[in-house]
Amino acid sequence: MKISVDLKENSYDILIEEGILNKIGKYIDLNRKVMIITDSGVPNEYADTILKQTPMGSKIVINQGEESKSFSVYENICKRLLEENFHRKDLIIALGGGVVGDLAGFCAATYMRGIDFVNIPTTTLSQIDSSIGGKTAINLGNTKNIIGAFYQPKKVFIDFETLKSLSKRNFNNGMIEALKAGLIYDKDIFELFENGDIEKNYKDIIVKSILVKKDVVEKDEKEKNLRKILNFGHTIGHGIEGYFHFDELLHGEAVALGMLPMIEDNNLRERTKKIIESLDIKSNIEYEKERVFDFIIKDKKADSDKITLVKVKELGKAYLSSETFEECKKYL
Repeated sequence: MKISVDLKENSYDILIEEGILNKIGKYIDLNRKVMIITDSGVPNEYADTILKQTPMGSKIVINQGEESKSFSVYENICKRLLEENFHRKDLIIALGGGVVGDLAGFCAATYMRGIDFVNIPTTTLSQIDSSIGGKTAINLGNTKNIIGAFYQPKKVFIDFETLKSLSKRNFNNGMIEALKAGLIYDKDIFELFENGDIEKNYKDIIVKSILVKKDVVEKDEKEKNLRKILNFGHTIGHGIEGYFHFDELLHGEAVALGMLPMIEDNNLRERTKKIIESLDIKSNIEYEKERVFDFIIKDKKADSDKITLVKVKELGKAYLSSETFEECKKYL
């Protein structure tokens, strides 16, 4: 399956096929220097499969986890690229989840002011959301994604076979981003969660979620208006992630907690809570409100004394609400 993202000169294709990892050289030029950036949680055979297809390939393996999205890791990667004489016509491949994609994409966006970049997401979270749309970033301390750039990949390759290596927790973690897409944009996705077998329908859920992301990004590439709805649950979610130092809760688990208070319909909130709990994710967790609030006011969606929140009044429809920091406290 091919899904084309129409962004004029920044357009690219998302290619979805089981086993496509074995033949990416059919769709992208690998006859140049290729740096694969992956992490310690990604099976070695994935990178080896790609390296067999490129005569000038090498790889960097970072530690698994959000802490790798740091200035020190970013600097080490750029030094390695420089040492191996990478130039603008060469290629960086992100092979892994959202952390790898964000970090590798930011390296590609900034090294020599831009080098070719391909994203190969291997988790539900990255296939559904983070690999599409061109957001790249690293963290500054415990403040998430505050240093970054919009930089679109040349292609995205999605191979469902890679999801077989995920734990149940990591699989379900990414599904929260699909649930988000259903709540804000496509009620059919929500109903697949509510009425269907998630494990049986996961491919349909992922494809439908990609189509939501594609449609929103095509209408608003640089997040000036509509694309902000994709931040649903993320303002509080990022605050909770920062509070727990990115190591006790996974991204989707924190976003799930951030979505619930932004659903204004009580019945829909309860329905959503049931789905979250069916994914073995806690819908309530203890944290220090003031400390989470400190992370929220540093959020990149904040402006002076206000922040843009994404709310849902009814299933499949989201809207933006500019609220003061003090007003935000009531959602914690």
